[in-house]
Amino acid sequence: MTDEQLVAARSTLDYHEEKFGYSNVQFHNGFLETLDQIPQLEERSFDLIISNCVINLCQDKEAVLRHCTRLLKPGGEMYLTDVYASRRVPQVLKDDEVLWGECLSGALYWNDFENLARKVGFVDPRLVEDAPITIESADVQRAMDEAGQQDLSFYSATYRLWNMPTPKLEPHCEDYGQAVIYKGDIPRYPSGWLLDKHHYFETNRIKTVCGNTYTMLKDSLLENHFDFLGDFSTHFGIFDGCGTSMPYDDPFGKKPGSTGKDGSTKGSCC
Repeated sequence: MTDEQLVAARSTLDYHEEKFGYSNVQFHNGFLETLDQIPQLEERSFDLIISNCVINLCQDKEAVLRHCTRLLKPGGEMYLTDVYASRRVPQVLKDDEVLWGECLSGALYWNDFENLARKVGFVDPRLVEDAPITIESADVQRAMDEAGQQDLSFYSATYRLWNMPTPKLEPHCEDYGQAVIYKGDIPRYPSGWLLDKHHYFETNRIKTVCGNTYTMLKDSLLENHFDFLGDFSTHFGIFDGCGTSMPYDDPFGKKPGSTGKDGSTKGSCC
């Protein structure tokens, strides 16, 4: 974050306006933990916030997520990719500048992240995709081994977080007998569209969904791309398999009860 970087970025604005026909980009200097100090970022004014692997480098991750809920419109979405850990990273590794700079030791334990997201108002975090991170550096692996963390694993994971606080979204996947039909009209996705790791919607095919998924689609910018069947008048209980095990595929076989990717237990809902 330097003034020189901003000058370089702003110097390309005219080129991109001419090339693509848009003039809707701004660059601002600030910290993710104090987004409220950037006056141009108005509360409840954004449809979408995208974050690409930077929150793990922030000390106060709760402050970052709180600011994002403040900036998003009702029904807005935060779409983020970051690094997460299979367990809580011990302080000795957090204090290691090399591991922090490698975007590893600042990673949240996946369940702490999901609970933190719920705490600030992102009630039902949705995992879109994940992949294991292989430790290539001998020095990094040695530091983990010396800390007794041979079984600590890291993952790159992408989440959707919807600004739909309770009672719009419920803590668990509840069944109201609802279904949706994807129309196939989202640009570049004529045959189907992926909401998250457990919800792929084939075009023109009826798919049963939980109440939260129904709400995410209906009370957001996605509404016009779906037909909706049912309402909330009748409750049929919770969807089977709505568990709390680690949701990432585990090729390392370190997850309890896992024998690798094919044997991993998925946190599947609805």
